[in-house]
Amino acid sequence: MTVTTTDIAFARPSLTSLSAKRALDLAVTLAVLLLLWPVLLILALAVAMTSRGPVFFCQTRVGLNGVPFRMIKFRSMYADAEARRAALVAQSDREGICLKLRHDPRVTPVGRFIRRWSLDELPQLFNVLTGEMSLVGPRPALPEEVAAYPEHAHLRHRVKPGLTGVWQVSGRADVSFDDMIDMDIAYARTAGIRRDLVILFLTIPAVLSGRGAY
Repeated sequence: MTVTTTDIAFARPSLTSLSAKRALDLAVTLAVLLLLWPVLLILALAVAMTSRGPVFFCQTRVGLNGVPFRMIKFRSMYADAEARRAALVAQSDREGICLKLRHDPRVTPVGRFIRRWSLDELPQLFNVLTGEMSLVGPRPALPEEVAAYPEHAHLRHRVKPGLTGVWQVSGRADVSFDDMIDMDIAYARTAGIRRDLVILFLTIPAVLSGRGAY
């Protein structure tokens, strides 16, 4: 049976719940930035000195309620990566809409290292500060991927996209597209600060394990 957006009832989060989530986002993000700013500087220098192109990679992604925003990452690919994307879609190691390659030829040597340890994602802390993202939530997708979504998949946009989330602590790219969507919808229906705290703690062993980090 096909699931539609009218089949699933979403309870509106209370203002208290939203305020608590935002407070958690700000407190953790500011603490991490204060602690890790030397690491951010070293990573920026490593990216700049080992391949041509900007230090940061900014890309339009789809956020809360389907509104696009500019997501920031450390650049982990060569400067012509976007131009080469279409030629690699058929080689994706993951079924579904999202392109994922275990040995992506567009990734730089430094990029491979920072992807393995999810360090390329750290600049998204600034997206969290601006309120475009949350620490925990579904990963923000590309507009062209969202355009190809089945109807029920848009339910994942009922909450802010996150730096980490259920998909990330469950295997990242090793999780199929359909399973990712199911996880994201389940999170969107039950999101709360206690669950966010659990996911944040689970993110540490997920990053250390490296499962699905490509």
